[in-house]
Amino acid sequence: MYVTLNMTAAQHAELRGHLYPGDGNEAVALLLCGHRIGDENTRLVVREVHPVPYARCRRTATRVDWNPAAESDALDRAEREGLVVWKVRSHPNAMRGFSAQDDVSDRELLPIFSAWGEQVSAPSGSAIMLPDGSLLGRYLQGSGEFVELDAVQVVGHDLKRWARTSGTSPSQASHVMAFGEGTFAAISTLSIAVVGCSGTGSPLIEQLARMAPRELILIDPDVVEERNLNRIVHATKDDAEKERPKVEVLKRAIEAMGLGTRVRILKASLWSRQAIRLCGEADVVFGCVDSPDGRYLLNAISIYYTIPYVDLGICVDAIPTSPTTSKVRAACGSVHYLVPGGSSLLSRGLISMADVTAARRAVTDPEGLEREVKEGYVRGVPTSRPAVISINSALASLAVTELIARIAPFRDEPNSNFDQVEVDFAGMTIFQHAHPRSCRSLGAHVGLGDAEPMLGIYMGLEE
Repeated sequence: MYVTLNMTAAQHAELRGHLYPGDGNEAVALLLCGHRIGDENTRLVVREVHPVPYARCRRTATRVDWNPAAESDALDRAEREGLVVWKVRSHPNAMRGFSAQDDVSDRELLPIFSAWGEQVSAPSGSAIMLPDGSLLGRYLQGSGEFVELDAVQVVGHDLKRWARTSGTSPSQASHVMAFGEGTFAAISTLSIAVVGCSGTGSPLIEQLARMAPRELILIDPDVVEERNLNRIVHATKDDAEKERPKVEVLKRAIEAMGLGTRVRILKASLWSRQAIRLCGEADVVFGCVDSPDGRYLLNAISIYYTIPYVDLGICVDAIPTSPTTSKVRAACGSVHYLVPGGSSLLSRGLISMADVTAARRAVTDPEGLEREVKEGYVRGVPTSRPAVISINSALASLAVTELIARIAPFRDEPNSNFDQVEVDFAGMTIFQHAHPRSCRSLGAHVGLGDAEPMLGIYMGLEE
């Protein structure tokens, strides 16, 4: 089981501000966490930072004493809302590790936290923040043994991650030269989900797989057809004739690379509980879906499970000039980087709730769905074999570069200026946009995890 702790950049800043007030003494805080308990990965997601007031502590440079009973309001809330409790303390002396004193106090305290949230099977635990803001943590097994967290991830404009790594594999050597060993050591610990494995998704998956992440999760409901052989990487005519699922074809290709990435696949709609759960286990989610309802759902998953979401979209607009020719009016693509607590696709104006409702209605309307399929990639000109693989691949490259930039910022400007990257292929220009306004409607749900109803949706999810 791979266990991680995720929080937003704002939560991390609040935590660091309390633990390091500038007086050189230790301090302590509680984290109230939602969770996603999966078959392979368990995710703890911070819902609230609860600073333990300095006035209720005895603090020195090497020790902090406090009474958990005095924080019963936070513990009662955790019990009431099904949240998991973690303790975090500072080590002003920069000692990287747990002391013998920590061992004694954690063996006394963690069972109390677990008993308070006995209805939740996710582990309570203890973490240390060092002066540089880095975090390490552990939890107590039933056997009485401490188990180290596999990773702590802070999700913001920059993606900060502290993980137990095995170093850099030889297959990553060329990338290491360009961006630094730490970047690709971080990528080797990531679980990455890609939803939509067709024209844009398949070249994206190809590039991600070449960087040897720990795990790729592929979700798509469709099978390979002859009409999309010209844009799905690794698909063959035999795959189309035998109607193999797209996710199976891509899994076969990734495993043939032999780079050690574990691949999990799901042939299902995103609007299924199983797909949502799988996405909730990932460290990063990429969305290659066209529909407003799919994009909305991925944005909600990002917020509930505190995961960065990278949204890819392509539009080719053409007008017919004769029965056999057409003129392209626009060919563009965009990559949106979204984080919980920040702006959303709704607040950015890319989609509206009316769009989402209409898209869900079309799923149950065969005629509406048929119209959507006929429109395909190229608006205004019906075609079943659009020649868009070059555009798809270019946008996929931008999205992968976006991930690298978040892990190891290398651009001339701060990442906060690159919430959206838009490319106009007709004019061969690239634009960047910042979207600083937070989303009011989705922002309140940060860190809820597996709360019911799932993602706040009362009906319409498949099992």
